Amino acid sequence: MTNLEIIKSTYEGKTSEENGRNLARYVAEDIHWTEAKGFPYNGTYVGLESITKNVFSRLGTEWTDYKFTPEGYVASDDKVVAYGTYSGTYKRTNKYFEARVAHIWKLKNGKIISFEQFVDSKTVDDAIKKVNEITKHNSTNSMMKF
Repeated sequence: MTNLEIIKSTYEGKTSEENGRNLARYVAEDIHWTEAKGFPYNGTYVGLESITKNVFSRLGTEWTDYKFTPEGYVASDDKVVAYGTYSGTYKRTNKYFEARVAHIWKLKNGKIISFEQFVDSKTVDDAIKKVNEITKHNSTNSMMKF
């Protein structure tokens, strides 16, 4: 498979489970996965177990219908860029969002060695913000009670 075909297989399977299996098949053991600063799960995670725990599990439990819809790809040598739109509804606020996004993948010898996310995180933050404001308000009110 070409690098482009490998990356496409992580997005364009018939089910999200198939996409996950394809990702697991092609990631290097020490893959570095970077979620963008400002994104709720920001940081760099090393290894599929850490990525699953800190990103995918949270996406699966905190959101309804969270997905990335690819619009196109650009491939050059060991890099593939996928760009498109994230969408979903944050469960605790029931707020829907859409955000433009690009993913930069780097591969070596048919294995994914790194992933970096670039995203308009404001719309994501707006979807979860209501919960943070409610939590802050409740904490302030509970401190004022005698």
